[in-house]
Amino acid sequence: MQARVVVFPVKGRAWCFASPRATAPAAARGGGDAGALLPPPPPTVKDLWRGIAGGGRTASENAEAVVDFVADKMNRAWIGFGSAPEGSMKNRIHSFGLKLLSRVRPSEVLLKSVTKDVSLLEIVHPASINPRLVRRRLRHIAVRGASVHRKFLYGSVCLLPVTSVFMVLPLPNIPFFWVLFRAYSHWRALQGSERLQLLVSDSSDQWKILLEKQKEMSSRKDGNPCENTQYAPWNLQPSKKLDGFLESRKLNEGLDCDTISRICQAYDLDKIDVLKYRDLE
Repeated sequence: MQARVVVFPVKGRAWCFASPRATAPAAARGGGDAGALLPPPPPTVKDLWRGIAGGGRTASENAEAVVDFVADKMNRAWIGFGSAPEGSMKNRIHSFGLKLLSRVRPSEVLLKSVTKDVSLLEIVHPASINPRLVRRRLRHIAVRGASVHRKFLYGSVCLLPVTSVFMVLPLPNIPFFWVLFRAYSHWRALQGSERLQLLVSDSSDQWKILLEKQKEMSSRKDGNPCENTQYAPWNLQPSKKLDGFLESRKLNEGLDCDTISRICQAYDLDKIDVLKYRDLE
C-alpha cells in the first residue's frame, strides 16, 4: 500500500505535513447501481467471536480485531449523534465533541493516516527545499510522535477506570467515551509513528520485510516479482508547482488563506489541518 504526504513551510520555521483526504467510494458519491448504495452491515459480536475462535491469528491480531470492532461501534454511534435533530441532547454532545476534536494537533491526523499496511511513502515537497531536510523533518515528526502518543496512551488507559465510575449516572458517560476514543487515537498515532519512522529512516535490515511484501504484491498483481535490490520505501518528489504557491509567503505572517485554499485544492488536503500548522504556537 502506498501513502502520500505533502510537505511545505507555512509560516517561519513551521512546516505543514498533510496527507490527502481519503477518496470517498463510488457508492458514497452516488455512482453504481442501487445495490451499491447500501452501506455494509455492521459487524456483530458473533462475527467477532467467530473470527477469534476460528484460530489462525496471533494474540496481537485478535486484540487488534477487538479494538477495531469497538472503534467501528463508536464511529457508527458518533455518526448517529451527528444526524440527531437540532437541539437534542445527542446533537449537543456531537457539537461539543467537534469542539474538542478541533483542538487535536494536526500531526496526530498525519500519523493516524500511516497505517501498518503502508510500504511505500510518496513525499511531495517544494523543489527549492533540500530533500534531506524534508526527510529529516519527517523523521523528527515520527520520533517525537512515538514518544508523545505512547505517554498519552498510557495516561488515557489509566483514566478509563476512573471515568467508568460515572456509569452510575442516568446521563451518557461522556468522559468515559471521550477518554476511550482518545486512547484509541493515541494507539493509532503510535502505530503510525513507528511505521513512519521505519519508512523514512535508514533501516536497510528492516526494509527487507517491506521489500518482501512488495515482491509478494507485485507477483500477485502481474505475476513478475520485483527484483529491485536498491529498494527504499520512500520516494521524494520535488514540485515546482508547490514552489509557485509559496512565492507569496511572508516570513512572519506565513501563507494567506487564499494561497492555502489553492494548495489544498491542488493536492486534496484538509484546509483546517493546514491552518492548524500555520497558527500552531
